[in-house]
Amino acid sequence: MSVQAPSAVVMIRPRHFTPNPETALDNAFQTVVDPARAEEVASSAYDEVTRAAERLAAEGVTVHLFDDEDPTRHDSVFPNNWFSTHAGGRVAVYPMYAASRRTERRADIVEMLKAQYRVQDVVDYSGLEHDGQYLEGTGAMVLDHMVRVAYTVRSNRANPIVLERFCTQFGYEPMVFDATEDDGTPIYHTNVLMAIGTSFAMAGLEMIRDERRRAEVAESLAEPGREIIDLTSHQIREFAGNAIELRTPTGRILALSARAAACLTPEQTAVIEDSCRIVRLDVPTIEHAGGSVRCMVAGVHLTRRPVLAPVQPEEAVLGG
Repeated sequence: MSVQAPSAVVMIRPRHFTPNPETALDNAFQTVVDPARAEEVASSAYDEVTRAAERLAAEGVTVHLFDDEDPTRHDSVFPNNWFSTHAGGRVAVYPMYAASRRTERRADIVEMLKAQYRVQDVVDYSGLEHDGQYLEGTGAMVLDHMVRVAYTVRSNRANPIVLERFCTQFGYEPMVFDATEDDGTPIYHTNVLMAIGTSFAMAGLEMIRDERRRAEVAESLAEPGREIIDLTSHQIREFAGNAIELRTPTGRILALSARAAACLTPEQTAVIEDSCRIVRLDVPTIEHAGGSVRCMVAGVHLTRRPVLAPVQPEEAVLGG
C-alpha cells in the first residue's frame, strides 16, 4: 500500500480536442496545430485516450473513463486541473484561470465519486474565479501525500490566497517557489516540473534558479527517504516530469508518455524500476496541448464503497 499511489483514476475522452489558444498565452509547452487538421487531431486524441485507458486497466488500475462531446471544451482531457480527491473522503473543486476551461467541471463525475466511493465532503473553491483567484488543482500543485507538502510554482494559475486556504483545510504545508525555463519563461504548472512517487521523486531542480530555494525543495522531497532523480530542462520539455505513480494488484507502476520515457537515462530508469514498473503511454497528439500523462489522470484517493453503485450512463469503468 502507498498513500502516494492511487489504484483508481478518472480520465476524459474528448471528441473535440484541440490545443487551446487561450491557454497558449502562458503555456510554453503547447505547440501550434494546423486548423485544417482539426478533425484528424481530434480523432487521434480520442484514440490516444482510449488506448491509454485500456493499457492502465490492463495493468490493474481502475479507470473511470468519461466521454466529452462538448465542442467548446478543448482541454477537458486534463481533469486533474479542476478536481482532486483525498483520503478521509474529501474532494476539492478548483477555480480555473482560463475562462474557456471552467465548463470542464462536471457534476456527473462528482456524483460518480459519491456513489462509488466514500465521500464525506466536497469543498468547492470555484466561486473564487469571480475574484480573479485561481488554483488549478494538481496541475498547479504537486502533492506529497506522505509528508503533507503542496509543492507549488508561482504563477497566475496558483493564487497564494487560495493555496493557503486549500492547505489549511486539507492539511498540507505549502512550499512555494519560482521556476523558469532557460530563456526565463515561467513554468506554468508545477506538475510539468516534478512527480513524486513513494520511493523516488523526479524534479527539474535546475529550473529553480534560486540555489538556496532549490536546496530546500530537494531536501524536502527527499525527507521520507526518497531518492531524487534530477531532471534536466530538456527532459522537462520532453514531459519527463509529467508522470504519476499508480498502484496495481502486482505492485506500483509509473505511468508516463513514450516521449518522456525515451529521454530518461539508463541510470534514472534504474532508480524508477527499483520500486516501479514503467508503463509507457503513447500520447503525442495530447502533448500538443502542453500536458502529458499526469495531466490526463486524476487520481482517486478515496475508499471504495463495499457494494458498487450502478455505472453512470456516460461512464465506462475499465479494470478494477
